[in-house]
Amino acid sequence: MIVEAFLRWAETAKAGDRARAANALGRAYLQSEMAVAERAAAEMAMTFLLDDPSPQVRLALAEAIAFSPDAPRAVILSLAADQPEIACHAVTCSPLLMDADLVDLAAGGSDITRLLIAARGTISRPVSAALAEIGDEEAILCLLENDGAAIAPCSLKRMAERFGHCCEVRSLLLDRGDLPVEARQLLTQHVSVALCNLALVQETIDPSRLHRISREANEAAIVSIAGEITSREISDLVEHLRTSGHLTPSFLMHALCSGKVEFFAGAIVNLTGCEERRVRSILATGRMHAVRALYEAAGLSREISALFVEATLLWRDASKKLSATMLGDVCGKLLERFRRHATHGPQRELLEMIERLYIAEQRQQARVYVQVASLAAA
Repeated sequence: MIVEAFLRWAETAKAGDRARAANALGRAYLQSEMAVAERAAAEMAMTFLLDDPSPQVRLALAEAIAFSPDAPRAVILSLAADQPEIACHAVTCSPLLMDADLVDLAAGGSDITRLLIAARGTISRPVSAALAEIGDEEAILCLLENDGAAIAPCSLKRMAERFGHCCEVRSLLLDRGDLPVEARQLLTQHVSVALCNLALVQETIDPSRLHRISREANEAAIVSIAGEITSREISDLVEHLRTSGHLTPSFLMHALCSGKVEFFAGAIVNLTGCEERRVRSILATGRMHAVRALYEAAGLSREISALFVEATLLWRDASKKLSATMLGDVCGKLLERFRRHATHGPQRELLEMIERLYIAEQRQQARVYVQVASLAAA
């Protein structure tokens, strides 16, 4: 009877009074002892208030019941689909919203709705995946900053694909210890592109040289990453690089000269389809002809396969000496043996890249030498 009286009163009451009454009704539903019939009537009254023309009334109802697991689920779902200032209470707080509800809200709602979902106290992987796929930059930032969000590696990769060009997103992704290696590689590409797009850079560097510098910087970054990842991650990174067209002869030579043999072996396994044990055996102890046949099976032309064979033999020698300058040793000896004979074509281009690596390594060694000398003299 009380609820019926409330409904009759609501027909003529002012919006402010209706809002206060809606809030009181919601709190009474959650906190008061009610008979079954009264409880059902109260739920019907709240459902009726969902159609109230005043947002103030619906907001007051949402503020009263959104946080509770005992609120009527149908009412919560309707409030979550209301305009943002009303929906925010249900979307961010309600424990009644299941993953499927949140995914549907993300798909059918506005950017503000997705931002509200990203701000929930806890977020499951499926919900994070939905946001990673369709959320805007602000929602992604909120999700990455949310310590209660569980995010799968594939979702982190998707964020890197969609928003790697955004500095803030890139920074938050790179700070994560669970960032998959493929995503890290994508972010290095975005950094390279961002640098190349700087007006000052474009005005001062020739486009062809800028393209080469960008490519080699990206390769250097990937080689560095390849030396830090686990053996389980190597195959994923190799496959990602192959499908994206980054397993070039230049990149493979860079990895081999740098002594990233675990990664290099994984790349050759991927490119040849040979058994991993056999590939490793040939690289470590195989004769020259076996090594050359392996590289040509990987798609390297006969013109440059000889360079790779020599680099492999040099790597074997350098690894036995435990040299701290493996890159410089291998590159320097390759240049000594091939530079005079390669006048044009792919082999010449590869040797030019090797020479740039060699020069960069020499300069790095010089910096280290000067630092040590300065400390000794201090």
